[in-house]
Amino acid sequence: MKNYKILFLSVFITAFSVAQNSNRVFKSAEFKDGEFLNIEVNDGVYKIQFYNTKIVETTFIPLDEQFNKDSHAVVLKPIYSDARFSDSSISVNFYSKGISVKVQKSPFKISYYYQNNLITSEKEGYFKSKHIPLELVKGNIIADETEKIEFNLTTDEVLFGGGARALGMNRRGNRLALYNRAQYGYETHAELMNFTIPLVISSKKYMLHFDNAPIGYLDLDSKNDNSLTYETISGRKTYQVIVGDSWIDLIDNYTNLTGKQPLPPRWTLGNFSSRFGYHSQKETAATIDKFKEEKIPVDAIILDLYWFGKELKGTMGNLEVDTDSFPDMKGMISRLKDKGVKTVLITEPFILSTSKKWKEADEKEVLATDSIGNSAKYDFYFGNTGIVDIYKKEGKEWFWSIYKNLLNLGAKGLWGDLGEPEVLPSWVNFYNKKADEIHNIYGHDWARLIFEGYQKEFPNERPFILMRAGSSGSQRFGMIPWSGDVNRTWGGLQSQPEIALQMGMQGLGYMHSDLGGFAGANLDDNLYTRWLQYGVFQPIFRPHAQEDVPSEPVFRSDKAKKLAKVAIELRYKLLPYNYNLAFENHQKGTPLMRPIFFEEEAEKLMTNAVTYLWGKDFLITPILKDSVKTKEIYFPKTSNWVNFYTDEKVEGGQTNTVKVEENTIPTYVRSGTFIPMTKLVQTTDDYNGNTLEIHYYFDASVKESKRELYNDNGLLSNAFEKGEYEILEFEAELTRRYLEIDFEAELGENWNSSEKEITLIIHNINWNPKKIKVNRKRKRISSENNTLSIPVKWNPNKELKVKITLK
Repeated sequence: MKNYKILFLSVFITAFSVAQNSNRVFKSAEFKDGEFLNIEVNDGVYKIQFYNTKIVETTFIPLDEQFNKDSHAVVLKPIYSDARFSDSSISVNFYSKGISVKVQKSPFKISYYYQNNLITSEKEGYFKSKHIPLELVKGNIIADETEKIEFNLTTDEVLFGGGARALGMNRRGNRLALYNRAQYGYETHAELMNFTIPLVISSKKYMLHFDNAPIGYLDLDSKNDNSLTYETISGRKTYQVIVGDSWIDLIDNYTNLTGKQPLPPRWTLGNFSSRFGYHSQKETAATIDKFKEEKIPVDAIILDLYWFGKELKGTMGNLEVDTDSFPDMKGMISRLKDKGVKTVLITEPFILSTSKKWKEADEKEVLATDSIGNSAKYDFYFGNTGIVDIYKKEGKEWFWSIYKNLLNLGAKGLWGDLGEPEVLPSWVNFYNKKADEIHNIYGHDWARLIFEGYQKEFPNERPFILMRAGSSGSQRFGMIPWSGDVNRTWGGLQSQPEIALQMGMQGLGYMHSDLGGFAGANLDDNLYTRWLQYGVFQPIFRPHAQEDVPSEPVFRSDKAKKLAKVAIELRYKLLPYNYNLAFENHQKGTPLMRPIFFEEEAEKLMTNAVTYLWGKDFLITPILKDSVKTKEIYFPKTSNWVNFYTDEKVEGGQTNTVKVEENTIPTYVRSGTFIPMTKLVQTTDDYNGNTLEIHYYFDASVKESKRELYNDNGLLSNAFEKGEYEILEFEAELTRRYLEIDFEAELGENWNSSEKEITLIIHNINWNPKKIKVNRKRKRISSENNTLSIPVKWNPNKELKVKITLK
């Protein structure tokens, strides 16, 4: 206890220089049940609790309201039991062994500390004031006044978060609408898109998550007065402060709070055939036949809305196969499956009054309603529609019955489109909820409906749920998000790394784009191939577009097809590395794409989205403009870096101008690391992790190096938790005389391991070793082109040692 008090006193003097709401008066404090700290003030009650030493939650409950404990986002249970409380004449102190909360009594103010440093503090705290609508959402966010929570910022903070936007990495200076809405044909600037998330991430390594669903705003210091303000029309006045000792730790803590992404099926990391859209069974089968003929790997085909209707308008909501166009859907799906190709079907939550399902949906009362209780109908682009009430038991069960039928047809993936929802008037009513209360979480709860249906009906199968709208915590339902209807232009490509990096930091690690761009009839083969080359090093490889220009490489020019094939083949060769990234994301929430400042925390790198990390060990610089001959790249000082294609070494801590090649984008590997790869397969069905290439990038400055590779059968839900997995461990140790590389394995209790055929490829070996021993048996191998290739067979139940003399 004494240590806590000394810590508090040492920082108290500097803690409270900025007063909070001058009208708020402290009345009393009580530490209730060893769990909550209740602070009574003149206009309500603060309720503060720790989840653990790095997460604390504060709720303000105005006098005329009751505490609402329901959260759409949070799944972590607040089990921290070592909280301490003290009360003095000037302050109330609430502290864990990590975060501390300091409540100054007069003038009233709440501040948060971590490891003796001020994290953030409430400025005016909670208050109500006149609603000043943003022009962008006039008519969407309607309120005379809004509820606000205001915080202090330091002048040097860079701010990330707020969902998917194209604004530049530093979002400070913007007032952002929290109202999910599609932005058709966007390019380099999009202030409002499909995912708006009430989460702010500071360059000081803390997060503020505003745990409330209704629509509103995030003001990230738009008035340039060092303030951050959350604003909402209604709901909870609850927020969590989350801290981390590193960027990886911070995101791990946030995804502990809101849920980890389940490991997706391995085929998710393969190539998709997708367009808007395939009109018939014949066209679908012929497209896959073309991939097979060209020997371009492919793992899935996505059917857009023509699977349930011939016309673009008027048929949405049919939700059953159009047998004229797809006379044998089940047979087609089965035949595609035999070729290693999975079928993904689009669905939408809108049931048009002209659709086959309208009468049934209306009679069963599964739709949202109007003010007098009838099924609500309104017009949008696709026709006159209602929307499924997924908050009503009957609506949820009816919608899931549709999905169960599709999965029983053999579909292996479900696509939820228009889930912002694309159009949702404020007057529409859901079960016990108003439209504006659930607008931003409709996609989130739609994904929940599907995920929970899988858990109940298909418990051993990993879902693939492709959606373009969601909220904080949506990752725990296996949601695979994409960045919406981006323009098929260089401007459209330029915004994509930023969007993916930002969303990865916000827990949604699989954010990706329609490769090649979606909107418009722009036939630009250079743009197309550069986008696909970038796609190799982003979470999902899924070319998709309006059909006036083909999205599939098999229908592009010979040159574009050839370059696309090279990119897709590399994607498949990297399958072991990429699947391990998926496992890391499942375990710790770690993004697959990571900002460069995760590697080196320099101020100049905080706004850099043009170079990023793919996992821990790849440094990627996509080509985002036409006719680029050279590219300036900063190489972080934390490592030396090796050109993935030429093995040329670059010393870290410098900016170099590199030549840009036509068939690749600049790709560098961390020196002294292991990169697992595999021989080319045409579908992930043909991959099992038993035939590997393990590339080690030798660097005399790296004395020790260790990496792990996760593997399972790629399909079983919760395979790791069920003990049906293996983790292969590779360790290099460099002494004065030897380079020794050890292979070990951790085997799940229910995993039957198979012998591995491994080619150990050591790069940058510029000598012929006198001795190479594998488990003390000598092998005679000479290096070629500064590379040493050592074939080994390895039983993972035993350790394997490779020892190489240095000279």
